[in-house]
Amino acid sequence: MTTTGRTVLITGAGSGMGRETARLLARDGATVVLVGRRQQALDEVRDTIRAEGGNALAIAADITRTEDVGRLLDRVHAELGPVDVLINNAGSSSSVLNPQWLPHDEWRQVLDVNLTAVFQLTQAVLPDMLGRGAGTIVTVSSLAAVNPNLLGGAAYGAAKAGVRNFMTFLHNTFRNQGLRAVTVLPGEADTPILDHRARPPAAEERAHMLRPEDVAEAVRLAVTLPQRVVLQEIVVAPTRQRDTSADLEISRWAGAPADAAPRA
Repeated sequence: MTTTGRTVLITGAGSGMGRETARLLARDGATVVLVGRRQQALDEVRDTIRAEGGNALAIAADITRTEDVGRLLDRVHAELGPVDVLINNAGSSSSVLNPQWLPHDEWRQVLDVNLTAVFQLTQAVLPDMLGRGAGTIVTVSSLAAVNPNLLGGAAYGAAKAGVRNFMTFLHNTFRNQGLRAVTVLPGEADTPILDHRARPPAAEERAHMLRPEDVAEAVRLAVTLPQRVVLQEIVVAPTRQRDTSADLEISRWAGAPADAAPRA
């Protein structure tokens, strides 16, 4: 099955996994709708795709806002028609990882981006897909959903587990109406989000991590397989597992008050 003539909406498309997924699917013939918060970054990806012979539309939107999601879908419908594939790739983590000190606003922000936005976009595209008896929703979760720890933090792990549960709900509820719901669970990947960790990994550590194009290939497989096939869950992990004990200890104290326990 190819993506020729299909409309694919991708969130977090300005960099990393979203960018590489958009490029791959555009090469396969899809028209990709690039969604993110930064119009300039989206425009750069759009221009790259067009230079490679593909079709892309760049729309800046805050997918945590219901009104932005409505505006986004209205424009896609007006310019391209129904959405055939939704790829929920946008992600966000907190700066404080330990729930002892995690600010409530950071908790809400992480859940808004990683979970609530997925629900809102899914709700918006379900009429397109269920009305035609075919459609694919792919959500990039994380191995933090099944093995949560201080690397991603309390909020991130909870959100990624929640979105995995939601995708399983979609699979169980709508598969016989033609909806394919797919969860991709990547391990550590060398993406810009690592730069915001309590201890950003060194270059030699990143060399053995996943790359954005590795995860993009997994998403592409799930999307391009025949409609009769659903890859309900895909785990994409680095072959080598690094020692993260130092990272975990540093992460434990990120955001701790000055009078907290000794950092030993």
